[in-house]
This record gives sequence, structure tokens and C-alpha cells, in this order.
Amino acid sequence: MKNELTKVETELAKVIDTSPVSDLLKPLVEEIHLFDTYVAGTSIARQSANLEGIEEGEKLTLKRETNRFDENEILVFRENDRQIGRIPEQDNIIFARLMDAGKKLSARVISIEWVGSFPRIRIGIYLEDF
Repeated sequence: MKNELTKVETELAKVIDTSPVSDLLKPLVEEIHLFDTYVAGTSIARQSANLEGIEEGEKLTLKRETNRFDENEILVFRENDRQIGRIPEQDNIIFARLMDAGKKLSARVISIEWVGSFPRIRIGIYLEDF
């Protein structure tokens, strides 16, 4: 499509992301707030154990994954690759395109509200940029 972003892999990006140089650049990274949403799928049993101790302000990792139900799926993880859910399908298309184009996105917990036996976790999505 004419309006799609294309992912550009550069050697510099690989070096920055996988070497100690990234530790030097982290203080220069700016988080640009893009959108607020919630984490879908927190009621799934295999993810509920990963929610223990989650707190407001906690930084979360976003990872792209495609499946037959949602080609724009973005999974949400805590540290140590503990998956807690996904970005809702109605909110993920633009973020999926940004991530597919090589942009680094992350999230932060805004609030946690218990609805019955599962938490409704509101998050802010951020573009990490220099």
C-alpha cells in the first residue's frame, strides 16, 4: 500500500539495541505519550499469575505478533517476559504499523481497577525516541 510505513533495519540500530552503547544512550531517550488504553486478556488463567504485584507506574514491554485472528496483535509483557495480555484489537493498528516500521514502543501502567476477579489495567503507550 502507498501509505504504509516500511521497516528499515540499519546496522547502527542493531548495535545500539544489542550492545552496552544502548546503556549510554538510554538517558537521551524521550518517551512521547501517544495513547491511553487498557490491557485486554487479563482474565486468562495463564496470564493471571503474571499479574501478581503489578503496580501503577510500572514500565511494560510491547511485542508484535501476528495470528490468524488479529494480524496487528501486540502483546504486553512485564519484566522477565511475563505476558499479561495484549493491546485491544480496536486500538492496535497504528501501533502495529509503527512497530513494523522499526519504531520502539513501550507502555506504563496508569491504573489498576479490579472488576470481579480480574484487573482492568489502564496503560499509556509511548514512543521511545531520541
